Order: sequence, then structure tokens, then C-alpha cells
Amino acid sequence: MSEQDQEGRNQRVISEFRANGGRVGGFYAQMSLLLLGTTGRRSGRRHTTPLSYLADGDRYVVVAAAGGAAADPHWYRNLVTRPQVTVEVGRVEFEATALVLAGAERAELFQRFAAAQPVLTRYQDMTARPVPVIALIQSR
Repeated sequence: MSEQDQEGRNQRVISEFRANGGRVGGFYAQMSLLLLGTTGRRSGRRHTTPLSYLADGDRYVVVAAAGGAAADPHWYRNLVTRPQVTVEVGRVEFEATALVLAGAERAELFQRFAAAQPVLTRYQDMTARPVPVIALIQSR
């Protein structure tokens, strides 16, 4: 899928998410979905990306699988540079800090996420890069 096609699909999902209190149909219908707002590392512009998530206590966990692509997705590179993000879950929006997980914590949460969404294992197998696992921690 071209970057332009992906952007168009994302915009349709974002509109549907906001119009329906976080519910969407199609590909995302059976997933827990959030909207992640990042700031472009070069442009400084705000970007919104729909992502599936795993609830982990009082934080949300997302993965930068990019469908098994060789490179990390733009939203991930943005949050590494600027970890202050916004998160929309249902009708609730809040500020959060993105924390890239490592070691045993990363491995355990990737396994839990992959158990809920088996396609993640295939995406990891398709790329040489370790798929990043990110915790979104609500700012207090």
C-alpha cells in the first residue's frame, strides 16, 4: 500500500473512530483501537495514527510492527524523538509519555499482544528489526 493510500485509509478510520466514540468497522472492528497523536520530528506538525493496543494496568501498549516492513513506521520515529504524545481511547483524550520497552518487559508484553493478535508474530518474522513495543503512560 502506498503512503498516500495508507494516509487516506487512516483518515477514514480516524473520522469513523471519532464519530462513533472509538468504534470502527472493517479491518479494526474486532480490535481495541486508540488514536495516537505524535509531533513530527522534522516538521513539528501533529500527526494522528490509529493503532491497536493492549491494556496493561493503567497504561496502554502499542507495537510498531508496520506490517512487517523493514523500517520502523514514521509515528514511532516521531515519538522516539518527542515522547510527549496524545492518546484517544473511546471518547477520552489525554496527554501521555511514550516509553520504548526493552528486555524481559518488552518480550513479555510482545508475547501477550501476539497471543491476542497472532498476526504480530508473522510481522516479526517478516523483518530483521525487533518490532518495538511502546508503553503509553498517562501524564499526571
